[in-house]
Amino acid sequence: MSESGIDRLASLFAEARAEGRAVLLPYLTAGIPSVDASVELFKAMADAGADGFEVGIPYADPLMDGPVIMEAGETALARGVTVAVALEVVMRVVEATGKPVLAMTYVNPVLRRGIDTFFGEVAAAGACGVIIADLPADEAEPFTDAARAAGIGLVLFVAPTTDDERLKTILEADPAFVYAVAEVGVTGERDTTSVNSATLAARIRERSNVPIVFGVGISTPAQARAAARHGDGVIVGTAIVRKVLEASSADVAAEQLSAFVRALCASVHSNNA
Repeated sequence: MSESGIDRLASLFAEARAEGRAVLLPYLTAGIPSVDASVELFKAMADAGADGFEVGIPYADPLMDGPVIMEAGETALARGVTVAVALEVVMRVVEATGKPVLAMTYVNPVLRRGIDTFFGEVAAAGACGVIIADLPADEAEPFTDAARAAGIGLVLFVAPTTDDERLKTILEADPAFVYAVAEVGVTGERDTTSVNSATLAARIRERSNVPIVFGVGISTPAQARAAARHGDGVIVGTAIVRKVLEASSADVAAEQLSAFVRALCASVHSNNA
């Protein structure tokens, strides 16, 4: 019997912990600059050392995302990247890289397809887990049940503003990992960060050994290194998406992402050095 998505994620974090390092999970919207090119960009990031990926399913009303990822989603939607097409990208990325992949979406697309149907499709595509950006923890049970039935992990968010009672609810839901919000607000690049990642991580670790992955507002190798000191992983999205949107060609985007991801990996993978 093949390893489940939940087990693959657990193995990813366990192996990295044993090596005294964090993991890097770059984000890119499926289908930009094109479906085929986006798969090639994920391959380029894998070759540069990324440990896994977050594949964004384009959505018309991405409440958590800032203008760069919103633009990427609008571009992909205009080019016909539906949920089904995005899941084809997920499948191709899994096959091409052999890395753990998580699908990132919002509640409404999941409800429109049906919770059980959606998670079954994600599992069939080979993904290890799902991130639903606007899913409240106290409404997560049907999604958690569907994820478990499909053998994949569901990720839940913890912000610096999350109180102790809500944190308890989130951790009791047994997420595949906690997406720790490194900067309050929508996704986007920041020159500086205001959140004390050490404090947020300590609050979580006092209550659980669940892996902690920092994201939102992390856009430079230095910021990634700082977050990795206190977490098990780092997600970088906007800075990557912007390079793709601004590149003059897919080949140029691949070159830029390769160099950027190598720099991020050098920071994240050596955080305890």
